[in-house]
Amino acid sequence: MNRLLNILFWSIISAAFIGPGTITTAASAGARYQFALLWALLFSTAACLILQEASARITIVSEKNLGQAIRYQFHRRVERLLVISLVSGAIILGCAAYEAGNILGGVAGALLAIPLSRSQMTLLVGLLAGLLLWFGKTRRVAQFLGGLVGLMGIAFLSTAFSLKPSLAELTRGALWPGFPAGSGLLVLGLIGTTVVPYNLFLGSGIARGSKLPEMRFGLSIAIILGGIISMGVLVVGSAVQGEFSFEALSATLAGALGGWAQFFFALGLFAAGFSSAITAPLAAAITARSLFERPDGLSWDEKGREFRGVWLGVLAVGVLFGLADIKPIPAIILAQALNGVLLPFVAVFLLIAVNDRSLMGDDAINGAVANTLMSIVVSITVVLGLSGILRAGAAALGQSNPSPAALIWTSAGVIALLALPVSKQIAHRRRFGTG
Repeated sequence: MNRLLNILFWSIISAAFIGPGTITTAASAGARYQFALLWALLFSTAACLILQEASARITIVSEKNLGQAIRYQFHRRVERLLVISLVSGAIILGCAAYEAGNILGGVAGALLAIPLSRSQMTLLVGLLAGLLLWFGKTRRVAQFLGGLVGLMGIAFLSTAFSLKPSLAELTRGALWPGFPAGSGLLVLGLIGTTVVPYNLFLGSGIARGSKLPEMRFGLSIAIILGGIISMGVLVVGSAVQGEFSFEALSATLAGALGGWAQFFFALGLFAAGFSSAITAPLAAAITARSLFERPDGLSWDEKGREFRGVWLGVLAVGVLFGLADIKPIPAIILAQALNGVLLPFVAVFLLIAVNDRSLMGDDAINGAVANTLMSIVVSITVVLGLSGILRAGAAALGQSNPSPAALIWTSAGVIALLALPVSKQIAHRRRFGTG
Protein backbone atom coordinates (compact mmCIF):
# COMPACT_ATOMS: atom_id res chain seq x y z
CA MET A 1 0.00 0.00 0.00
CA ASN A 2 2.84 2.41 0.83
CA ARG A 3 4.47 1.74 -2.55
CA LEU A 4 1.16 2.30 -4.34
CA LEU A 5 0.63 5.60 -2.50
CA ASN A 6 4.20 6.59 -3.38
CA ILE A 7 3.53 5.94 -7.07
CA LEU A 8 0.29 7.92 -6.87
CA PHE A 9 2.14 10.77 -5.16
CA TRP A 10 4.82 11.03 -7.86
CA SER A 11 2.20 10.69 -10.60
CA ILE A 12 1.68 14.43 -10.16
CA ILE A 13 4.64 14.77 -12.56
CA SER A 14 2.84 12.62 -15.14
CA ALA A 15 -0.32 14.63 -14.58
CA ALA A 16 1.64 17.80 -15.24
CA PHE A 17 3.19 16.77 -18.56
CA ILE A 18 0.23 14.83 -19.98
CA GLY A 19 -2.05 17.73 -20.77
CA PRO A 20 -4.05 18.81 -23.81
CA GLY A 21 -0.83 19.95 -25.49
CA THR A 22 0.71 16.47 -25.16
CA ILE A 23 -2.48 14.81 -26.37
CA THR A 24 -2.70 17.15 -29.36
CA THR A 25 0.98 16.68 -30.27
CA ALA A 26 1.05 12.91 -29.76
CA ALA A 27 -2.26 12.28 -31.50
CA SER A 28 -1.22 14.53 -34.40
CA ALA A 29 2.04 12.57 -34.70
CA GLY A 30 0.04 9.34 -34.90
CA ALA A 31 -2.39 10.77 -37.44
CA ARG A 32 0.37 12.07 -39.72
CA TYR A 33 3.11 9.46 -39.31
CA GLN A 34 1.45 6.44 -37.69
CA PHE A 35 4.03 4.87 -35.30
CA ALA A 36 7.21 6.30 -36.85
CA LEU A 37 7.74 8.86 -34.04
CA LEU A 38 7.22 6.58 -31.04
CA TRP A 39 10.97 6.70 -30.42
CA ALA A 40 10.73 10.43 -29.64
CA LEU A 41 8.27 9.72 -26.82
CA LEU A 42 10.51 6.91 -25.55
CA PHE A 43 13.49 9.26 -25.45
CA SER A 44 11.53 12.12 -23.86
CA THR A 45 10.30 9.78 -21.11
CA ALA A 46 13.88 8.78 -20.30
CA ALA A 47 15.04 12.41 -20.41
CA CYS A 48 12.21 13.49 -18.12
CA LEU A 49 13.12 10.76 -15.61
CA ILE A 50 16.82 11.72 -15.60
CA LEU A 51 16.17 15.42 -14.97
CA GLN A 52 13.35 14.89 -12.46
CA GLU A 53 15.44 12.44 -10.44
CA ALA A 54 18.30 14.94 -10.29
CA SER A 55 16.00 17.75 -9.19
CA ALA A 56 14.36 15.67 -6.44
CA ARG A 57 17.74 14.26 -5.32
CA ILE A 58 19.04 17.79 -4.71
CA THR A 59 16.15 18.47 -2.32
CA ILE A 60 16.39 15.17 -0.47
CA VAL A 61 20.16 15.28 0.01
CA SER A 62 20.77 18.99 0.60
CA GLU A 63 17.36 19.90 2.09
CA LYS A 64 17.29 22.77 -0.41
CA ASN A 65 14.64 22.78 -3.11
CA LEU A 66 15.56 23.76 -6.64
CA GLY A 67 14.87 27.46 -6.17
CA GLN A 68 16.92 27.59 -2.97
CA ALA A 69 19.73 25.68 -4.65
CA ILE A 70 19.77 28.27 -7.45
CA ARG A 71 20.13 31.04 -4.87
CA TYR A 72 22.91 29.02 -3.20
CA GLN A 73 24.90 28.93 -6.45
CA PHE A 74 24.88 32.71 -6.98
CA HIS A 75 26.54 34.82 -4.29
CA ARG A 76 26.52 38.24 -5.94
CA ARG A 77 23.30 40.12 -5.32
CA VAL A 78 22.86 41.41 -8.88
CA GLU A 79 23.45 37.97 -10.41
CA ARG A 80 21.04 36.37 -7.97
CA LEU A 81 18.36 38.99 -8.67
CA LEU A 82 18.67 38.57 -12.44
CA VAL A 83 18.50 34.78 -12.26
CA ILE A 84 15.54 34.75 -9.86
CA SER A 85 13.67 37.30 -11.99
CA LEU A 86 14.26 35.25 -15.15
CA VAL A 87 13.26 31.94 -13.60
CA SER A 88 10.23 33.19 -11.69
CA GLY A 89 8.99 35.29 -14.59
CA ALA A 90 9.31 32.50 -17.14
CA ILE A 91 7.82 29.82 -14.90
CA ILE A 92 4.86 31.82 -13.61
CA LEU A 93 4.08 33.46 -16.96
CA GLY A 94 4.48 30.12 -18.72
CA CYS A 95 2.14 28.40 -16.25
CA ALA A 96 -0.44 31.18 -16.67
CA ALA A 97 -0.25 31.05 -20.46
CA TYR A 98 -0.58 27.28 -20.69
CA GLU A 99 -3.27 27.15 -18.02
CA ALA A 100 -5.68 28.49 -20.62
CA GLY A 101 -4.88 25.51 -22.86
CA ASN A 102 -5.36 23.14 -19.91
CA ILE A 103 -8.78 24.59 -19.09
CA LEU A 104 -9.87 24.58 -22.74
CA GLY A 105 -8.63 21.00 -23.22
CA GLY A 106 -10.44 19.72 -20.14
CA VAL A 107 -13.60 21.52 -21.23
CA ALA A 108 -13.31 20.09 -24.77
CA GLY A 109 -13.13 16.56 -23.35
CA ALA A 110 -16.08 17.09 -21.02
CA LEU A 111 -18.22 18.62 -23.78
CA LEU A 112 -17.76 15.50 -25.90
CA ALA A 113 -19.84 13.62 -23.33
CA ILE A 114 -21.81 16.20 -21.29
CA PRO A 115 -24.35 18.57 -22.92
CA LEU A 116 -23.47 21.86 -21.22
CA SER A 117 -22.46 25.19 -22.69
CA ARG A 118 -18.74 25.94 -23.00
CA SER A 119 -18.91 28.81 -20.52
CA GLN A 120 -20.77 26.70 -17.94
CA MET A 121 -18.25 23.87 -18.26
CA THR A 122 -15.33 26.32 -18.03
CA LEU A 123 -16.65 27.77 -14.79
CA LEU A 124 -17.31 24.27 -13.42
CA VAL A 125 -13.79 23.04 -14.22
CA GLY A 126 -12.23 26.20 -12.77
CA LEU A 127 -14.34 25.94 -9.61
CA LEU A 128 -13.46 22.27 -9.06
CA ALA A 129 -9.75 22.96 -9.57
CA GLY A 130 -9.88 25.93 -7.20
CA LEU A 131 -11.68 24.00 -4.46
CA LEU A 132 -9.21 21.14 -4.66
CA LEU A 133 -6.23 23.49 -4.44
CA TRP A 134 -7.79 25.57 -1.64
CA PHE A 135 -8.80 22.75 0.69
CA GLY A 136 -6.32 20.02 -0.23
CA LYS A 137 -2.78 19.54 1.00
CA THR A 138 -0.06 19.10 -1.61
CA ARG A 139 0.41 15.39 -0.86
CA ARG A 140 -3.32 14.69 -1.04
CA VAL A 141 -3.68 16.71 -4.22
CA ALA A 142 -0.79 14.72 -5.71
CA GLN A 143 -2.42 11.43 -4.80
CA PHE A 144 -5.75 12.58 -6.26
CA LEU A 145 -3.99 13.53 -9.49
CA GLY A 146 -2.31 10.13 -9.50
CA GLY A 147 -5.74 8.51 -9.49
CA LEU A 148 -6.82 10.82 -12.32
CA VAL A 149 -3.75 9.82 -14.33
CA GLY A 150 -4.78 6.20 -13.75
CA LEU A 151 -8.23 6.88 -15.22
CA MET A 152 -6.62 8.70 -18.14
CA GLY A 153 -4.29 5.77 -18.72
CA ILE A 154 -7.12 3.25 -18.68
CA ALA A 155 -9.08 5.37 -21.15
CA PHE A 156 -6.31 5.83 -23.68
CA LEU A 157 -4.58 2.46 -23.35
CA SER A 158 -7.81 0.44 -23.56
CA THR A 159 -8.75 2.39 -26.67
CA ALA A 160 -5.25 1.88 -28.14
CA PHE A 161 -5.34 -1.88 -27.50
CA SER A 162 -8.77 -2.12 -29.12
CA LEU A 163 -7.30 -0.71 -32.34
CA LYS A 164 -5.02 -3.81 -32.45
CA PRO A 165 -1.87 -2.10 -33.77
CA SER A 166 0.89 -4.21 -35.32
CA LEU A 167 3.44 -5.21 -32.67
CA ALA A 168 6.23 -5.25 -35.28
CA GLU A 169 5.41 -1.69 -36.39
CA LEU A 170 5.20 -0.49 -32.79
CA THR A 171 8.60 -2.01 -31.99
CA ARG A 172 10.19 -0.53 -35.10
CA GLY A 173 8.75 2.92 -34.38
CA ALA A 174 9.90 2.85 -30.75
CA LEU A 175 13.43 1.52 -31.28
CA TRP A 176 14.41 2.85 -34.71
CA PRO A 177 14.76 6.66 -34.73
CA GLY A 178 13.59 8.18 -37.97
CA PHE A 179 12.64 11.61 -39.31
CA PRO A 180 9.90 11.30 -41.94
CA ALA A 181 9.61 14.28 -44.29
CA GLY A 182 8.32 17.32 -42.45
CA SER A 183 8.50 15.71 -38.99
CA GLY A 184 11.46 17.61 -37.52
CA LEU A 185 9.54 20.22 -35.52
CA LEU A 186 6.93 17.67 -34.46
CA VAL A 187 9.72 15.50 -32.98
CA LEU A 188 10.89 18.50 -30.96
CA GLY A 189 7.31 19.09 -29.91
CA LEU A 190 6.93 15.52 -28.63
CA ILE A 191 10.06 15.90 -26.52
CA GLY A 192 9.23 19.43 -25.41
CA THR A 193 5.76 18.53 -24.12
CA THR A 194 7.30 15.96 -21.77
CA VAL A 195 10.47 17.75 -20.62
CA VAL A 196 9.17 21.07 -19.25
CA PRO A 197 10.99 23.37 -16.81
CA TYR A 198 8.22 24.00 -14.29
CA ASN A 199 7.93 20.27 -13.61
CA LEU A 200 11.50 20.32 -12.28
CA PHE A 201 10.51 22.91 -9.67
CA LEU A 202 7.31 21.02 -8.91
CA GLY A 203 9.12 17.70 -8.41
CA SER A 204 11.80 19.34 -6.28
CA GLY A 205 9.23 21.21 -4.21
CA ILE A 206 7.30 18.08 -3.22
CA ALA A 207 10.37 15.88 -2.62
CA ARG A 208 11.16 17.21 0.86
CA GLY A 209 10.78 14.48 3.49
CA SER A 210 11.13 11.63 0.98
CA LYS A 211 13.91 9.05 0.97
CA LEU A 212 16.11 8.46 -2.07
CA PRO A 213 15.09 4.81 -2.71
CA GLU A 214 11.38 5.62 -2.28
CA MET A 215 11.63 8.66 -4.53
CA ARG A 216 13.46 6.77 -7.26
CA PHE A 217 10.98 3.90 -7.20
CA GLY A 218 7.83 6.02 -7.18
CA LEU A 219 9.14 8.58 -9.67
CA SER A 220 10.41 5.93 -12.09
CA ILE A 221 7.14 4.00 -12.17
CA ALA A 222 5.04 7.18 -12.43
CA ILE A 223 7.04 8.71 -15.30
CA ILE A 224 7.34 5.43 -17.20
CA LEU A 225 3.57 4.93 -16.92
CA GLY A 226 3.09 8.51 -18.08
CA GLY A 227 5.30 7.83 -21.10
CA ILE A 228 3.32 4.68 -21.92
CA ILE A 229 0.07 6.66 -21.74
CA SER A 230 1.52 9.26 -24.14
CA MET A 231 2.46 6.44 -26.51
CA GLY A 232 -1.10 5.14 -26.21
CA VAL A 233 -2.36 8.56 -27.25
CA LEU A 234 -0.13 8.42 -30.34
CA VAL A 235 -1.56 5.01 -31.22
CA VAL A 236 -5.11 6.31 -30.77
CA GLY A 237 -4.26 9.27 -33.02
CA SER A 238 -3.14 6.88 -35.77
CA ALA A 239 -6.80 6.00 -36.31
CA VAL A 240 -7.57 9.47 -37.72
CA GLN A 241 -7.59 9.89 -41.47
CA GLY A 242 -7.17 13.44 -42.75
CA GLU A 243 -7.09 16.65 -40.69
CA PHE A 244 -6.68 16.09 -36.96
CA SER A 245 -9.09 17.53 -34.39
CA PHE A 246 -10.57 16.27 -31.13
CA GLU A 247 -13.98 15.95 -32.79
CA ALA A 248 -12.53 14.07 -35.77
CA LEU A 249 -10.67 11.67 -33.51
CA SER A 250 -13.74 11.10 -31.34
CA ALA A 251 -15.91 10.40 -34.39
CA THR A 252 -13.29 8.07 -35.88
CA LEU A 253 -13.07 6.03 -32.69
CA ALA A 254 -16.85 5.83 -32.37
CA GLY A 255 -17.14 4.59 -35.94
CA ALA A 256 -14.37 2.02 -35.58
CA LEU A 257 -14.96 0.73 -32.05
CA GLY A 258 -18.38 1.94 -30.91
CA GLY A 259 -19.70 4.61 -28.56
CA TRP A 260 -17.67 3.34 -25.59
CA ALA A 261 -14.44 4.43 -27.29
CA GLN A 262 -15.83 7.94 -27.78
CA PHE A 263 -16.71 8.10 -24.08
CA PHE A 264 -13.26 6.84 -23.02
CA PHE A 265 -11.54 9.39 -25.25
CA ALA A 266 -13.66 12.17 -23.73
CA LEU A 267 -12.78 10.90 -20.24
CA GLY A 268 -9.07 10.77 -21.06
CA LEU A 269 -9.03 14.25 -22.59
CA PHE A 270 -10.93 15.70 -19.62
CA ALA A 271 -8.60 13.99 -17.14
CA ALA A 272 -5.55 15.33 -18.99
CA GLY A 273 -6.87 18.88 -19.06
CA PHE A 274 -8.20 18.90 -15.50
CA SER A 275 -5.09 17.36 -13.96
CA SER A 276 -2.83 19.84 -15.76
CA ALA A 277 -5.20 22.66 -14.80
CA ILE A 278 -4.38 21.82 -11.18
CA THR A 279 -0.66 21.17 -11.52
CA ALA A 280 0.19 24.35 -13.47
CA PRO A 281 -1.07 26.75 -10.73
CA LEU A 282 0.44 24.51 -8.05
CA ALA A 283 3.81 24.46 -9.84
CA ALA A 284 3.76 28.25 -10.18
CA ALA A 285 3.10 28.68 -6.44
CA ILE A 286 5.77 26.14 -5.44
CA THR A 287 8.30 27.82 -7.74
CA ALA A 288 7.53 31.26 -6.34
CA ARG A 289 7.83 29.96 -2.78
CA SER A 290 11.17 28.30 -3.46
CA LEU A 291 12.60 31.51 -4.93
CA PHE A 292 11.16 34.14 -2.60
CA GLU A 293 10.51 32.43 0.74
CA ARG A 294 12.54 33.71 3.72
CA PRO A 295 13.31 31.64 6.82
CA ASP A 296 10.58 33.46 8.76
CA GLY A 297 8.19 33.66 5.80
CA LEU A 298 5.10 32.02 7.30
CA SER A 299 2.89 33.54 4.61
CA TRP A 300 4.43 31.15 2.05
CA ASP A 301 2.79 28.24 3.83
CA GLU A 302 0.39 26.27 1.62
CA LYS A 303 -2.50 28.11 3.29
CA GLY A 304 -0.70 31.48 3.24
CA ARG A 305 -1.88 34.41 1.16
CA GLU A 306 1.22 34.60 -1.06
CA PHE A 307 1.14 30.91 -1.95
CA ARG A 308 -2.61 30.97 -2.60
CA GLY A 309 -2.36 34.29 -4.39
CA VAL A 310 0.03 32.88 -7.01
CA TRP A 311 -2.01 29.80 -7.86
CA LEU A 312 -5.27 31.76 -7.78
CA GLY A 313 -3.83 34.23 -10.27
CA VAL A 314 -2.67 31.49 -12.64
CA LEU A 315 -6.01 29.66 -12.41
CA ALA A 316 -7.93 32.91 -12.99
CA VAL A 317 -5.98 33.59 -16.19
CA GLY A 318 -6.93 30.16 -17.53
CA VAL A 319 -10.60 30.54 -16.63
CA LEU A 320 -10.84 34.04 -18.13
CA PHE A 321 -9.31 32.95 -21.42
CA GLY A 322 -11.58 29.90 -21.37
CA LEU A 323 -14.66 32.10 -20.90
CA ALA A 324 -13.51 34.31 -23.75
CA ASP A 325 -13.31 31.13 -25.89
CA ILE A 326 -9.97 32.17 -27.35
CA LYS A 327 -6.48 30.82 -27.11
CA PRO A 328 -3.94 33.24 -25.67
CA ILE A 329 -1.67 33.18 -28.73
CA PRO A 330 0.50 36.22 -27.85
CA ALA A 331 1.01 34.99 -24.27
CA ILE A 332 1.83 31.47 -25.44
CA ILE A 333 4.37 32.82 -27.95
CA LEU A 334 6.03 34.85 -25.20
CA ALA A 335 5.92 31.89 -22.81
CA GLN A 336 7.57 29.69 -25.44
CA ALA A 337 10.38 32.20 -25.80
CA LEU A 338 10.88 32.50 -22.03
CA ASN A 339 10.72 28.75 -21.48
CA GLY A 340 13.10 28.34 -24.41
CA VAL A 341 15.62 30.36 -22.44
CA LEU A 342 14.77 28.68 -19.13
CA LEU A 343 14.78 25.00 -20.07
CA PRO A 344 18.46 24.71 -21.11
CA PHE A 345 19.47 27.03 -18.27
CA VAL A 346 17.79 24.84 -15.65
CA ALA A 347 19.15 21.69 -17.27
CA VAL A 348 22.71 23.07 -17.27
CA PHE A 349 22.28 24.21 -13.68
CA LEU A 350 21.09 20.74 -12.66
CA LEU A 351 24.14 19.17 -14.28
CA ILE A 352 26.43 21.54 -12.36
CA ALA A 353 24.51 21.27 -9.08
CA VAL A 354 24.49 17.47 -8.90
CA ASN A 355 28.28 17.62 -9.30
CA ASP A 356 28.65 20.12 -6.44
CA ARG A 357 30.34 18.30 -3.58
CA SER A 358 29.34 20.93 -1.00
CA LEU A 359 25.69 20.52 -2.00
CA MET A 360 25.43 16.78 -2.67
CA GLY A 361 28.13 15.26 -0.44
CA ASP A 362 30.28 12.31 -1.44
CA ASP A 363 27.49 9.72 -1.66
CA ALA A 364 24.88 11.50 -3.81
CA ILE A 365 27.20 13.31 -6.25
CA ASN A 366 26.88 12.29 -9.90
CA GLY A 367 28.99 9.46 -11.26
CA ALA A 368 30.40 9.05 -14.77
CA VAL A 369 27.34 7.24 -16.19
CA ALA A 370 24.91 9.77 -14.71
CA ASN A 371 26.98 12.66 -16.07
CA THR A 372 27.06 11.12 -19.55
CA LEU A 373 23.29 10.63 -19.60
CA MET A 374 22.60 14.10 -18.25
CA SER A 375 24.99 15.67 -20.76
CA ILE A 376 23.06 14.06 -23.61
CA VAL A 377 19.77 15.30 -22.18
CA VAL A 378 21.18 18.80 -21.60
CA SER A 379 22.29 18.94 -25.23
CA ILE A 380 18.77 18.03 -26.34
CA THR A 381 17.29 20.73 -24.08
CA VAL A 382 19.52 23.27 -25.80
CA VAL A 383 18.02 22.19 -29.13
CA LEU A 384 14.53 22.42 -27.65
CA GLY A 385 15.23 25.82 -26.15
CA LEU A 386 16.56 27.25 -29.39
CA SER A 387 13.65 25.70 -31.26
CA GLY A 388 11.17 27.40 -28.94
CA ILE A 389 12.91 30.76 -29.23
CA LEU A 390 13.27 30.61 -33.02
CA ARG A 391 9.70 29.40 -33.58
CA ALA A 392 8.32 32.06 -31.24
CA GLY A 393 10.34 34.73 -33.01
CA ALA A 394 9.24 33.50 -36.45
CA ALA A 395 5.59 33.44 -35.37
CA ALA A 396 5.83 36.94 -33.90
CA LEU A 397 7.33 38.24 -37.16
CA GLY A 398 4.87 36.35 -39.34
CA GLN A 399 7.57 34.18 -40.91
CA SER A 400 7.78 30.43 -41.48
CA ASN A 401 9.39 28.10 -38.96
CA PRO A 402 13.17 27.59 -39.24
CA SER A 403 14.30 24.48 -41.07
CA PRO A 404 15.54 21.48 -39.04
CA ALA A 405 18.98 21.81 -40.67
CA ALA A 406 19.32 25.45 -39.55
CA LEU A 407 18.19 24.49 -36.07
CA ILE A 408 20.72 21.64 -35.84
CA TRP A 409 23.67 23.79 -36.95
CA THR A 410 22.69 26.64 -34.62
CA SER A 411 22.32 24.21 -31.71
CA ALA A 412 25.67 22.58 -32.45
CA GLY A 413 27.37 25.96 -32.27
CA VAL A 414 25.71 26.87 -28.97
CA ILE A 415 26.54 23.47 -27.43
CA ALA A 416 30.18 23.85 -28.50
CA LEU A 417 30.35 27.28 -26.84
CA LEU A 418 28.81 25.94 -23.62
CA ALA A 419 30.88 22.78 -23.35
CA LEU A 420 34.15 24.30 -22.06
CA PRO A 421 32.80 26.68 -19.37
CA VAL A 422 30.30 24.08 -18.09
CA SER A 423 33.04 21.43 -17.92
CA LYS A 424 35.24 23.82 -15.93
CA GLN A 425 32.42 24.57 -13.50
CA ILE A 426 31.74 20.86 -13.00
CA ALA A 427 35.43 20.08 -12.40
CA HIS A 428 35.74 22.93 -9.87
CA ARG A 429 32.61 21.95 -7.94
CA ARG A 430 33.49 18.27 -7.86
CA ARG A 431 36.79 19.20 -6.26
CA PHE A 432 36.03 22.23 -4.10
CA GLY A 433 32.24 22.65 -4.02
CA THR A 434 30.55 26.05 -4.43
CA GLY A 435 32.79 28.92 -3.55
